[in-house]
Amino acid sequence: MTRVLGWLAVVALLAGLAVGFGVAPREVTQGNVQRIMYVHVPSVLVAYLAFAVVFVASVAYLARRAEAADRIAHASAEVGVLFTGITIATGSIWGKPTWGTWWTWDARLTSVAILFVMYLGYLLLRGMVEDRERGARYAAVLGIVAALNVPLVHFSVVWWRTLHQPPSLLKPGTPTIASAILAALLVNVLAHALLYAYFLAKRVRILRREQEASA
Repeated sequence: MTRVLGWLAVVALLAGLAVGFGVAPREVTQGNVQRIMYVHVPSVLVAYLAFAVVFVASVAYLARRAEAADRIAHASAEVGVLFTGITIATGSIWGKPTWGTWWTWDARLTSVAILFVMYLGYLLLRGMVEDRERGARYAAVLGIVAALNVPLVHFSVVWWRTLHQPPSLLKPGTPTIASAILAALLVNVLAHALLYAYFLAKRVRILRREQEASA
């Protein structure tokens, strides 16, 4: 099933790139640089998903001490950090021609940077504590606290005046972007979600085998 999931992710990614870069119309104001949105927006949405899974799995681990929940939280945090890094990188590439700078400390970018550092700290904490069970408990608490920053990241462009545009998806009302662009964006969101699921499944399997070997 993991292999099938991987192939589905590859096919979906190829389809998403084809639709986003070959079918969707050129944006009138920004031109072709806008097409990086088909990687940038799905990456941040999948990061939200990954950190939501960390939150739920961390709560489950603290409640039941289930090792499977801890493995899911650990794996999802790693994948979430990866997609957050992609979000920051693609946002900087997009920001240079549109804002005239690679980075600016506005509310959205600052909150994303804090989120990225918090989950890097989550992963570092796991590696620093020698006792695995104690490290899992500490990480679960941090995973729950760090997840509270996700709503701040998402709504920062609504609550404060920023250079960053308002949300394209996950906002009240009907999306204001063109239907063809929206369709291409949704295909890429699905593709990135499948890629996340594949990475998560593979990493959980590796973590399980590592624990079995150490036992």
